[in-house]
Amino acid sequence: MSKGLREEERLIDPISANPSFNRAESKIAVAGHPIHAMFVSFPIALTMCTLGADLFYWWTGDVFWARAALWAAGMAFLMGLLAGASGTVELLMVPGIRARAASWTHFIIAMTLLAILGANWGFRLYGYEQTLLPYGILLSVFAAGFTGFAGWHGGKLVFDYQVGTSSTKSDSLRGD
Repeated sequence: MSKGLREEERLIDPISANPSFNRAESKIAVAGHPIHAMFVSFPIALTMCTLGADLFYWWTGDVFWARAALWAAGMAFLMGLLAGASGTVELLMVPGIRARAASWTHFIIAMTLLAILGANWGFRLYGYEQTLLPYGILLSVFAAGFTGFAGWHGGKLVFDYQVGTSSTKSDSLRGD
């Protein structure tokens, strides 16, 4: 039994044994609410709105939907810049976030998504109706896919590792 215990002691992950590994609380927050979590809902929704407007344009041929997709794509990109900036600052400032490989995976996927959102908007700026089919709609499909992929990894960070959450509210509820 002591041999098994010694073997278990040798297999301790040096990264998770670091005291700063468990410090993954949000540094950029308003009243304990992380800014990144607040901003990220906008580019997610607007990316899906862009895809929806593209599909409605393809189905109806109504120019309104092409114009709506242009605006949604632009706002998805601009709000994505805000969400990306706040997430990047969190990644660089909080040691417990920086130490996790999953954080870097989420970061890379989200930055790729931001590039796709920028390309999707930029592609539409000059002749949004003419450029929508087939390339605009393809970029929207890619953006929607990457949104799901980035969201999956972001959710994993929050729900599995409690990254970016605040313990101050729960402490005050317990009376500590």
